[in-house]
Amino acid sequence: MSQGRVKDSDIGGDRRVQLGRLGDYVGFRMRRVQNQLSADFMAATAHFGLRAGLFSSLALIDANPGLSQQELSSAVGLDKSITVQIVDELERRGWAQRERSKVDRRRHALTILPDGRTFLDQLFVIMETVEAEVLAQLSPDERPIFDGALDRMYDVFHR
Repeated sequence: MSQGRVKDSDIGGDRRVQLGRLGDYVGFRMRRVQNQLSADFMAATAHFGLRAGLFSSLALIDANPGLSQQELSSAVGLDKSITVQIVDELERRGWAQRERSKVDRRRHALTILPDGRTFLDQLFVIMETVEAEVLAQLSPDERPIFDGALDRMYDVFHR
C-alpha cells in the first residue's frame, strides 16, 4: 500500500466522503479503484523508472506472441503514437523485439525476449502484492463473477 494513500475517512476527520450521484456511475467507481491501484503499483516500481503502459504492453506481448503494434494499441487502449514509444522503450531495454510479420509484411510482429520475461515475472509479483488487499475483499466465489462482469463490460466496446 502506498504511504501517500488518502483514505475517504481521512478527508474531513472521521467522516467518509459521500459519492452522491457519482456513486451511480460504474465508470467513476471503477476509475477510483484503478487510480489507487495504479498509483500504488507505480510507487512500488518507481525504482525501475517505468512509463505508464509499459507493464501491460509487455504482458500482452508475452501472452500474444506475434501481436501487431496496432493490436497492442487497441488492447491497452493507448494512442498509436504512445504505443510506438512504448515498443521503442521495450526494444531499447532488451525486453521485446519487433520483426516484420511473416504473414503480412506491412505489420510488425512483437515478441518478448528472455530478459523481458524475467522482468515481467518480477512485475507480476509486485502486482500481486499491490492487489492483494483489494482482492481480499472478494470471496473465492465472487472473484470469477467479478472478473466475468468486467470482461462483459469491456466487450461492449469491442464487439
